[in-house]
Order: sequence, then C-alpha cells, then structure tokens
Amino acid sequence: MANPHFYRKRIIPEECILLKDDIILEMNEDIIITQWNTLRPKKNLHHGFSCYFLKEGYKVSKFLREDDSLLYWYCDIIKTDYDEAENTYVFTDLLADVIMYPDGFVKVVDIDEVAEALREARLPAADVISLLTSLDKLLKIVYSEEFEKYKHMINEYALPH
Repeated sequence: MANPHFYRKRIIPEECILLKDDIILEMNEDIIITQWNTLRPKKNLHHGFSCYFLKEGYKVSKFLREDDSLLYWYCDIIKTDYDEAENTYVFTDLLADVIMYPDGFVKVVDIDEVAEALREARLPAADVISLLTSLDKLLKIVYSEEFEKYKHMINEYALPH
C-alpha cells in the first residue's frame, strides 16, 4: 500500500493543508515519525522532525534552524482521524501547545485560543476534554526525565550519521 496522505487541520485560523512534502521515516500503530521543511518560510525555523503519538493525542517536534541547530522542541496537542478507504490521516491541532527551549524553559501557549474556540462553538466540549487530558499527560512527561526518550527517538533520525 502507498504511503498515506497527511493533512494538518487548524481551528484558528481555520485551514486544512496537505503535508505533501513530509517524508515518513517510521510508521507503526503507535507512532509516525516524519521529516519536513517549513510550509511558510520563517526567520529562524527552517525544517524539523515530528513524532505523532497516535494513541496519546500529541505530536512532538524538533524545530531546527537552517544550520541544523535546535530552535526548540514544540509539542502540539492533536486529534488524529484516519480514513482507511482514502489512506488519509487528518491531524487536527487542538490549539494548546508546549514549547521547550534549549535552556530547559518550558512554556504552555494558546490556552486563550482554546477558550475562544470553545466559546465560539468551533471546538466541541469532547475535544476540549481530550486536549486537557493529553496536555496533562504530556506535561507530566515533560517535567520528568521521560521526555528524554522522546528526544532520543527523534534524534535517531535528526542527528547527522
């Protein structure tokens, strides 16, 4: 079977984009690891690697500058929908994100967007419950030594060989 198609769906702003250039490095029933270049050029962010944790509700990404230096680790809370007939994954960004900087500083962002989307009925309550559960699970991992194993999984692909 051919590689699946991946879509990134956003609620704010509302969009659904085919990730046509993402390269699948590993894929099984639990994770998908991809390599990618930015969709829209940014000053510092050039490319990166992502690991979708299909059963956990989040994606961990290593954001890199053009010179391959680490910008930061970026974790999206996501909802994953798979259409077997179309062999398509839609990864919906549930807005809340966790950023981990190289100096160890951790920041949770976009909680205000969750409130806005819920208030405007753009995000069902069931998805908010799911995102809060996944965010809590992810933060427990981030604040423990467990996150090192996630970094290691991605670094196996991201580090020069």
